[in-house]
Amino acid sequence: MSAEWSLVADIGGTNARFSAVPAGQLESQYEFHHSVEEHPEFSDLMVDLLKEIAEATGWDTPPASACFAVACPADNDEIVFTNSHWRFTKTQLKQLLSCDELYVINDFEAVAHGITELGEDDVIQVGGDKPISTKPIGIIGAGTGLGVAGLVPLADGYHVVDSEGGHADYPPITERMAAVVGLLRKEYGRVSLERLLSGKGIFNIYRSLCTLGNKQRACETPAEVVAAAHRGDNELALQALNMFCSGMGSAAGNLALTYGAKGGIYIAGGVVPRFKDFFINSEFRYKFEEKGRFVNYLKPIPVYIVVRENLGLLGAAKKLQ
Repeated sequence: MSAEWSLVADIGGTNARFSAVPAGQLESQYEFHHSVEEHPEFSDLMVDLLKEIAEATGWDTPPASACFAVACPADNDEIVFTNSHWRFTKTQLKQLLSCDELYVINDFEAVAHGITELGEDDVIQVGGDKPISTKPIGIIGAGTGLGVAGLVPLADGYHVVDSEGGHADYPPITERMAAVVGLLRKEYGRVSLERLLSGKGIFNIYRSLCTLGNKQRACETPAEVVAAAHRGDNELALQALNMFCSGMGSAAGNLALTYGAKGGIYIAGGVVPRFKDFFINSEFRYKFEEKGRFVNYLKPIPVYIVVRENLGLLGAAKKLQ
């Protein structure tokens, strides 16, 4: 069956999500999720994916257009993922897909496009007042890594400011944080925001606290740290999750100051929604506002936790509109 359709993708360090979207639509029932670790070669997955789509949809034509959101810089022809073994070139990908039009964008550029389509039920507000519609929006989100982007409203739409802000230096604001950063610096040489403010970052904080306290680790994955903190049966797991939330507050506040983001700050990514109640009740908002002489500047700025799933796919489809 012939049909005009587009292929959109949101590819992180752990998961690769794809959607075959009929022409003129932003969402589709045809979604396909794959684990990055299970596919040694990106190109092999693309061949298998096209077959999978054809079997599911009955469409016998290649996509007219495609937009791939990738968790790495996307400016060059060669795409090398920051937190996985995958790499490809845009030239090769366009040949594999046989599409007329291909966009490869940073994953948080796609998230930024998706933000423009959110409704009230897609977010949870954490403090602040109403956003100012004419002011910039800041977006930060933890997944396997840490993404950062901005939205600038224009008279006829908006402009996305994509960035690699997750790889800016992590600025410890307490002696305890400084001790954790000191340990991680011995391991990594340089400590970026992403080393602490991501899924892997939660575990980095936890294992550092165990080392500092000369305690044996009871958790071996970020998910185990979060679960132990929720149960309240592991003090260092609880400290680790609290330090993550405080660090996110500090980083989000810095982003609001940097962008002048009176249009609001959005917390995206897959990590925070998994413990959103804990996050809301943590020191996140206090650390967001704790900026000395600029407390009153930050107090009115609303922060939103994005709870809508597959925001990157939505944003990638929006890019093609």
